[in-house]
Amino acid sequence: MAIVVASSAAAQDARLRRLETTNTGREWEAVGRLDIGGIGFCTGTLITPDLVLTAAHCLFDKHSKQPIAHDKIEFLAGWRNGRASAYRNVRRAVVHPAYVYDGVASSARVRNDLALLELSHPIRNTTIRPFGTAMRPATGDRVAVVSYAKSRSEVPSLQEVCEVLSRQEGVLITSCSVDFGSSGAPIFSFDGGEANIVSVVSAKAELDGKNVSLGTSLAEPLEELRSALMAGGGFQQGASPSANRIRVGVRNNTGAKFIKP
Repeated sequence: MAIVVASSAAAQDARLRRLETTNTGREWEAVGRLDIGGIGFCTGTLITPDLVLTAAHCLFDKHSKQPIAHDKIEFLAGWRNGRASAYRNVRRAVVHPAYVYDGVASSARVRNDLALLELSHPIRNTTIRPFGTAMRPATGDRVAVVSYAKSRSEVPSLQEVCEVLSRQEGVLITSCSVDFGSSGAPIFSFDGGEANIVSVVSAKAELDGKNVSLGTSLAEPLEELRSALMAGGGFQQGASPSANRIRVGVRNNTGAKFIKP
């Protein structure tokens, strides 16, 4: 998927740009809002006609620490101002086998905070083109993020230039602007002019007094998730979702102070 972005030589991060119209959001229709029981949400991205990539912690109830019932989750592709380009329920979900939802913020939790959702029916729509994936970028590389968030839940926003600040313990630390609700949002690289997902937003944090985002590993963990689905794994039901997804964590080995799990 070829997308025109700001020059990688930009002196500073770009501002968030709201994708208010069909024209401005056309290339990003595969990014959607994941509604959790109608009271909480995350961001997810279509990577095949029937698979959505997101953060694992979005699929757990923070009180019971159990998986959320699959029939409480709906993917709204290209959600904008009360309408989506496609609506799909979730048939099955699988989280990274090393991910443990225990309420404790840590590098290990962020590193494995990845999930795949299998949709009830594939999305075969010429305006919604799934994104590919690529290897994780190096420190100093320019990336982008498309996300929904607490204060912008009805329209996705694009930050087309932000920077990879560090790669530590399998966690990607970037300067990308995220907020509550951005969990699961795709982080893109643009090698060769193609937008490919290189990480998924797991947490909002502070590093040296500045807001940063923390992203998951992708390449090998994603293949493990695909294999688990092919083998018939995944959960289909669990506890009811919780509306409150905000948690303040503590400093960890990356030096970042967690603001969101």
